[in-house]
Amino acid sequence: MGPFLEIDRQIAALAARQEGVVTHAQLRALGLTQRAITHRRASQRLVDVHRCVYAVGHDRLSPTGRRVAAVWAYGDRASLSHRSAAAAWGLRGGGGGVLDITVRARSATRREGTRPHLTTRPVETARLGLLPITTPARTLLDLAGVLSPHHVEAALKQAEVLERFDLVALRAVLAAHPRHPGRRALAALLDAARRRGLTLTLSDLEIRFRALCDAHRLPHPAVNARPLGFRVDFLWPAAGLVVETDGWASHRTRAAFEEDRARDQALSAAGYRVVRFTHRQLVDDPAAVAATLVALLAAGRPRAGRAT
Repeated sequence: MGPFLEIDRQIAALAARQEGVVTHAQLRALGLTQRAITHRRASQRLVDVHRCVYAVGHDRLSPTGRRVAAVWAYGDRASLSHRSAAAAWGLRGGGGGVLDITVRARSATRREGTRPHLTTRPVETARLGLLPITTPARTLLDLAGVLSPHHVEAALKQAEVLERFDLVALRAVLAAHPRHPGRRALAALLDAARRRGLTLTLSDLEIRFRALCDAHRLPHPAVNARPLGFRVDFLWPAAGLVVETDGWASHRTRAAFEEDRARDQALSAAGYRVVRFTHRQLVDDPAAVAATLVALLAAGRPRAGRAT
């Protein structure tokens, strides 16, 4: 095997271990000269992803490869963070667009397709395979600085579901970063959940519903309340109003459909008014949903029956 074929084999093997990505420094460490690197870039055997970061043979990187390349482009003081880290940890969807990168530096040249966050303070980081990434606790703190409380609450619950929720670590990052823009919001969410004894679970429909209430200045309902022992999505006790947010996934079986109707009948008999809104209504016609809620809340508790 000739020397050029051997070095290309080594490059391919390195890229295979690194989600298809290699750096300029790694190529030099393999023995390539600057001229050899330039020649391979010109012939598209190395494809520029970012400055001094290349894909080998093509630019069709996996999502993880894209993340690794973006972080490596900012050097060894960078890590995936914010929305992008949340997507990588599985705490929220998305993550396929602009990548959030936290860099411990006073300045950095922005790389295409990235959103740099500069800091001179320590950053709580971990490794997810090859990927330098903020820890789940630090990721949640960063999210609280850029997303609404409803979306952060959902990410907290997802962390719990995936066993990435660590209350000790969350308290540690709150204490370590008293001036972080997400500190107050995250601390409030944790305190509220503790005081009310609520789980942090919120479905996408429930997130939309709470955001709608905020947008139309409706009074905040109790969440996951239990009138008559039934768990309901939202409850305005003074008005005797129960609201459920329905997606098709929750009613794919006859048993689920029948159970919900029996619960609605029991609540109605006890004097509650039960209203259900669908995904389509919340997404396509939120103004009509808000108008219905305004009318129902203004009407107060139904006269017939007695709520307990």
